[in-house]
Amino acid sequence: MSALFWLSDEAWAAIEPHLPRNQPGPRRVDDRRVISGIPHVLKTGCRWKDCPSDYGPPTTIYNRFNRWSGRRLWTDMLDALVAKGVLALSASIGSTYCEGAPLRPWRQRGAKAHAIGPSRGGQTTKIHAVTDLLGRPAVLRLTPGNVADVSMAGDLMDAAGPVRCLIADKGYDANSLRKRLKAEGATAVIPGRSNRKTPIQYDETRYRGRWRIKAAFCRLKDFRRVATRYDKLARNFLSAVALATLIAFWV
Repeated sequence: MSALFWLSDEAWAAIEPHLPRNQPGPRRVDDRRVISGIPHVLKTGCRWKDCPSDYGPPTTIYNRFNRWSGRRLWTDMLDALVAKGVLALSASIGSTYCEGAPLRPWRQRGAKAHAIGPSRGGQTTKIHAVTDLLGRPAVLRLTPGNVADVSMAGDLMDAAGPVRCLIADKGYDANSLRKRLKAEGATAVIPGRSNRKTPIQYDETRYRGRWRIKAAFCRLKDFRRVATRYDKLARNFLSAVALATLIAFWV
């Protein structure tokens, strides 16, 4: 059996002020105990009902995660804990595929609405992220696996705010994105596609730093329920990614 995960004092001090207070109903099971159980499930990939009893009743752990996902608490917590201005100097943008569990009837019905779509790897979900200079994800979005990376660039940059330098691969080579970055006074470190008639000049030294966003995705996929999507709802899967990001990078 894998070792149990417990939030450190420092992590709990960062998370606790953002939790709901004065909730109606019976007295809740200790928040720190229950919330420590959620990353354990995400990390090991076990079923919610198989979560160790050390964390409390499995139903309580799942309900806490699911209900707070519906209230966007986990994603809002990530937004609150990401320091303001961390992306101002330099940012990287990218995406990664996450395979889904075998298709079931609920995946076939309304799959696109829940960020599931066909790709080379089958029915997949794509995680889009913007990372800071240290490779810490600060902005997260989900789309079906067949959505082009560059189509999400505008939304991601709107959420990230102005940057001085944007590093991305050739999947983001679009005149519209380059024009936007130039208008904002940002440097585009993006290689051109092979079909461009005029070669694109870019800072190859800075581009080497793109490995950090790839390393960030690899670290997130250490969480088994991020590497493989088991959640029916896109909001729950995004919450799982946001909580994994909090634990791995920000607390």
